[in-house]
Amino acid sequence: MGEPVERFVRPALPAAVFHDDDGGPIHYSERWGADGAPSDACSRVSNPERFTGLHLVADALIDYLAKTFDADVDSAQEYAGDLLRHGITPVRAVRITPRGRDAAPLTFVFTDFPGLAVHAGAQQDFIYPACGCDACDETAERCADELERAVRGVTLGGFREWVDPGGNAGMRLAFEDGSMGGGNTGPVPEDRLENALARLAQLPGGWAPWPLRAK
Repeated sequence: MGEPVERFVRPALPAAVFHDDDGGPIHYSERWGADGAPSDACSRVSNPERFTGLHLVADALIDYLAKTFDADVDSAQEYAGDLLRHGITPVRAVRITPRGRDAAPLTFVFTDFPGLAVHAGAQQDFIYPACGCDACDETAERCADELERAVRGVTLGGFREWVDPGGNAGMRLAFEDGSMGGGNTGPVPEDRLENALARLAQLPGGWAPWPLRAK
């Protein structure tokens, strides 16, 4: 994936302890045993403010990307429209466009959940937290891990997308440790299909690494 790139250093996440109805501390990410979450946990979202730290991480990531790579950074609420996923209420959006022609742009959308959505390339949305319900038992720390890993994979050139004329789409994201993630992600909305087909036809080998900023 090219020459070594300075690593992102995550800011400290806010420390907070949340309590259950009995007054005991809630240990998110390890609440449920072998029997899994109770049936009503899927419809509950307790203490969503535990994800507030994702906004801090995103701001730090944007600053890191601007300093590390040759890219343009612009903030405008309308950039939230880059997302394909509906049902998200944006509070702020920042688009980062690398100056390498075949490098995938990233749009960070800060949501009121609070959470974060990142649009990458032509047709991929990454959502943090992926759900947020009590059954999924997600944490800000785990979401930040996944966010940083995805952003690094994209910027280092490990990102590939595909879409067929019927709108069925997919992606692959390769990581530094040799592992990969991805799969089917479609369908692509009809009003975006033509542009996605045209852009991805120019990238048979996937998106290129982001160019580094000159020191």
